[in-house]
Amino acid sequence: MTRWTLVLAALAMAGTMPLLADGVEAAAEARPVKQSIAYGEDPLQAVDYWPAESASAPIVVFVHGGGWKRGDKRMMEGSDKLSHWHALGYAVASVNYRLVPDATVEQQAADVASAVAALKARAGSLGFDGRRIALIGHSAGAQLVALVGTDPAYLRGAGLSFADIAGVIPLDGAAYDVTTQPGAARMEMFRQAFGSDPARQAKLSPTLQAAAPNVSEFLVLHVQRADGIQQSRDLAAALERGGSHVTIEGFPGRGLRGHMQINRELGDPDYPATPVVDAFLARIFG
Repeated sequence: MTRWTLVLAALAMAGTMPLLADGVEAAAEARPVKQSIAYGEDPLQAVDYWPAESASAPIVVFVHGGGWKRGDKRMMEGSDKLSHWHALGYAVASVNYRLVPDATVEQQAADVASAVAALKARAGSLGFDGRRIALIGHSAGAQLVALVGTDPAYLRGAGLSFADIAGVIPLDGAAYDVTTQPGAARMEMFRQAFGSDPARQAKLSPTLQAAAPNVSEFLVLHVQRADGIQQSRDLAAALERGGSHVTIEGFPGRGLRGHMQINRELGDPDYPATPVVDAFLARIFG
């Protein structure tokens, strides 16, 4: 039973709304209505937006993973993340970006920044507080949000600055420093995304771009993957040297299963990363 079904069942028992036989229709009625917003001419340059109940709510902007060459914003639909963040009173957005090999990682990071700019420009009409934006990404999305949060060129290119982002949460990335990623030389996924030029790899590595300034608040989360642990630690250390306030925390889960679990189960109150993210968002949103 989903969080929405449980909540609606409780409301029905209290006599505040009718309980339908299976709860599905009632849950659907209570979910926020999604809007899709284009931020570029390519069909993949689009973001889905779910409003909060309050027009002054903060917004959580999520960037999907998929090895830089797959994935979709629709992965947010029906997720624990969406229902949980909405229950906390936040607006939620899920970003699509152009994919490798038709686009470069540089273009993907620019897409993320442009999506944030498009949302912020519409904050009044969409109904959220454009001064309180959190950027969260998983896997390849973690590398992209970390890059946007460390290299000022991407937000600047979209007419924004680091001050427009309240905080960044990279979830279990392993490409924060591509130059030291063991898989970069042997895995086709990394070769397609980052090529073989060390100078380009360094430019696309958030750890190597984390000299001040950066977004002021980071929460770096990882599961028990050796490369993800080391890459996360190195990123956190570089961010701290750059002056950001950084929290880093690891969670159970090994290999690909753990890597997928942190994305799939985030928002479930029983998953240990959920209260950590909740506390971070509550603090940066004030």
